[in-house]
Amino acid sequence: QVRLVESGGGLVEAGGSLRLACAVSGRPLSAYGLAWFRQAPGKEREFVASTSRSGSITHYEDAVKARCTISRNDAKSTGYLQMSSLKPDDTAVYFCAVQTLPADTAPAPAGVYDYWGQGVQVTVSA
Repeated sequence: QVRLVESGGGLVEAGGSLRLACAVSGRPLSAYGLAWFRQAPGKEREFVASTSRSGSITHYEDAVKARCTISRNDAKSTGYLQMSSLKPDDTAVYFCAVQTLPADTAPAPAGVYDYWGQGVQVTVSA
């Protein structure tokens, strides 16, 4: 059974940085494209970023692309989301998800994902 576990969340002041991790077990991360989503209180889940299996193709939501970097370490079967210059509006539960795709295709925001993590809370104080 494939399992995704996020970590690295927490409370950070505005302007600070966090690196979220997504550890994949049961099947190697190298088999999947990787994406990050977030859901703020009272709002729908929204796409943040994705990367292809090869890591060569990435997509970012416009509001975060200057402040976030998605990456992957297939040797560790772990994906990452580095976030900087955090704002209170970034407060949300962050989820990672994986999708079976060709090597150079990054998951799309509206794609059908194979597996999801349980989420990790990120809180940015003003």
